Parts: sequence; structure tokens; C-alpha cells
Amino acid sequence: MKSLGIMGGTFDPIHYGHLVAAEGARHQFNLDKVIFVPSGRPPHKTENKISDPSQRLAMTNLAIASNNYFDISAIEVERPGLSYTIDTVLSFRSMYRSSKLYFITGGDAVLEILTWKDVGRLISLCTFIAATRPGYHLEHLEQAFLELPAAYRKNIHIMEVPALAISSTDIRERIRTGRPIKYLLPESVEQYVNKHNLYK
Repeated sequence: MKSLGIMGGTFDPIHYGHLVAAEGARHQFNLDKVIFVPSGRPPHKTENKISDPSQRLAMTNLAIASNNYFDISAIEVERPGLSYTIDTVLSFRSMYRSSKLYFITGGDAVLEILTWKDVGRLISLCTFIAATRPGYHLEHLEQAFLELPAAYRKNIHIMEVPALAISSTDIRERIRTGRPIKYLLPESVEQYVNKHNLYK
């Protein structure tokens, strides 16, 4: 593959915003494939705030099943210890030596990029696609970019995604308060959430 997208995230649960962002990045950056990588044990979130990794992996698998350009990797779920992006990107770099790597994540996450482990090396290994909904924190992103070294800025691209108005946090809150979540996420994921009584 000439170009490969790595879609990182907690996916708790995965929703249409994630899927639209991945498909938008695939088209805009001419990616041969987008591989979804559910976080195993994200260092910025405590264990009691997120669902079991196997459940998030299962929901992601259900959500991407109908898109031949999407795939999934359990690399972070299976790796012991905290899940750091640098370790994941290094693993993909060793597997896809000749491919150009793109790491797709939320704009909010990119705002914190200077706090990420080994960020200098990370930026040199892949191009970042910061997906954000139109107008949301765009001024913060642009201001944050101005504070980044020039070598970092050239490897980060902002991509506006209207469907990112949907959020996993809102979906979890809707479930807790008994409000509908239909049409916010794939029906197969909604059924999985109901079957396993998640977020209540």
C-alpha cells in the first residue's frame, strides 16, 4: 500500500462521526486503507471511565464491516501496559515499511500533542489528520499550531467533518438518561450496546 490511515480512538462507543471522518480522510488523502485501532489502556483516561477493550473492539468491528477500505487492529488491546501512539505507529512502520502513514484523530487530541510521549519522533514518522467539526475549536487549533515548531506544523492537517457533532460522550449520556441514540451510530453497534447493557 502506498498510503495507510491509522484511525486511533477510544471508540466508546464508535459512531457515525468516526466513520465519516475515516472515509473523508481516505478520500481527501487518497488512502489505500484505513485501519481502526481501538485504544487498549489510554494513559489520559482511567480504567473505570471506559468500557472493556474487548467490547470496544467488538463494536468497532461491527461498525466497519460493510466498508472494504476499512480494517481493524487489536494491536493496542493486546499490548500490555499503557497505550502510547508512538508505540503503535512504530509497529505499523515496521509492518508497512514503504507506505506513507497518516494518523487520524480528533482535533481536541491534537491540541494536546505536545504532551504526548516522544512527540518529536512521532511527528517525523507519520502525518497527522486532525478531524474536527466545522467551527468547533478551530481558532484553538490554529492558535495551537502557531505555537508548534515549524517541523510539526507541516505534518498536521485539519479536516472538518460535519458528522463530528456526534460524540461518544453524548451517546453515553443519552443512554444513561433514557434518550434515543438511533441514527447516531450503526444499528449493529446500537444492538450490541443494548445486548450488553452498556453505559447504564
